Amino acid sequence: MGGHIKNPAYREVCNGTTGHTETLKIRYDQKIVSYGELLEIFFLTHDPTTPNRQGNDVGSQYRSAIFYNNLEEKLQIEDCIDRMSKEGIFDGSIVTEIHAECPFYEAEIEHKNYYNRNTEQPYCQYIITPKIKKFKSIFNQHTIKNE
Repeated sequence: MGGHIKNPAYREVCNGTTGHTETLKIRYDQKIVSYGELLEIFFLTHDPTTPNRQGNDVGSQYRSAIFYNNLEEKLQIEDCIDRMSKEGIFDGSIVTEIHAECPFYEAEIEHKNYYNRNTEQPYCQYIITPKIKKFKSIFNQHTIKNE
């Protein structure tokens, strides 16, 4: 999302010149998880303080960004950032970009469900698996509404 060309290929996004950032489009049921809880998951499972970088992945395509659908979501994002900043959750300032939703382009098939298809790959073992463990340790079944 967020770039200036239509339907970019992964290799184009990876070169950092399209303006896109790798992102997820999340569909959710508010009866199970709230938007506010999704925001907490977003902020606490990646580094929102580092511009153009996530771990070993460097470039504008790895910047922390969130795209909102309406004014209510935008306000919730701003409130969440404000609260986390005041609480000193992170050592640095949150640099997450906040943008109105724009066209979302799905990844090529070989990039979809990558982790589940490549769990033995070193990148998955050293980068993704620790993030999943962190997520599970912070957000256990009692944290998310399960109504």
